[in-house]
Amino acid sequence: MNESTSEPSGPTPPAESERLPLHGDNAQARRRRGCSGLVGVAIFAAASGGIVGLIGGQVAGLVAAAVIALPLLYVVLFNLRRQVWLEGKSVLVRTWRVRRIDLVAAQRLDLLVTDVRGTRTVALLVNAGQRGKVVKLDLAVYSGTGGRELGVLVLRRLADALANNVEANGMVFAELLIAQLRSEARGDAAPDRPLYRLASAAPSGKLAQRFTMEAVSRFVASL
Repeated sequence: MNESTSEPSGPTPPAESERLPLHGDNAQARRRRGCSGLVGVAIFAAASGGIVGLIGGQVAGLVAAAVIALPLLYVVLFNLRRQVWLEGKSVLVRTWRVRRIDLVAAQRLDLLVTDVRGTRTVALLVNAGQRGKVVKLDLAVYSGTGGRELGVLVLRRLADALANNVEANGMVFAELLIAQLRSEARGDAAPDRPLYRLASAAPSGKLAQRFTMEAVSRFVASL
């Protein structure tokens, strides 16, 4: 009598290899944004084509509408397809293709704070030193005294990956994320958390402010 033994089909992948989204991955919200963008492109192109058509005729109007619509349509579809994940110690960026950027091997790391109509975004700018290997990772978005931040698990994984980066002194940025995690664990309000304080420290009136490793190091030392 033959006995059948069930053997595992393969090793279970470690938890670190799990893909974690680095921004909102809501399919319904993406569809709404896509529909709104397409409607906006159609209205703008039709209006522009209509104005040109009144002056130069129907053919000129159609050409003008197409010339305006095509690049705008490309931008809408590009943003609609763009997704960013953290997988192990690499960042995956999907647009028309998937790019993989190794956080451990990145040659330059900067912190970028942007200010758009009172909403400040704190992002990590990762440069792998190769063409097409630059990505901006939004860590937190603040408006007033509140906002949204990356989850605890994602911040922890990012900190672990950055801590192993020797080329760009990633330990400094890892310490910033660890300080943010500790602040959240203590239950600090948003204005008392390091990322919020860093966003508030950026000068007003500037669309984007880049913080180098040295500036981040001084800030972390002051916490």
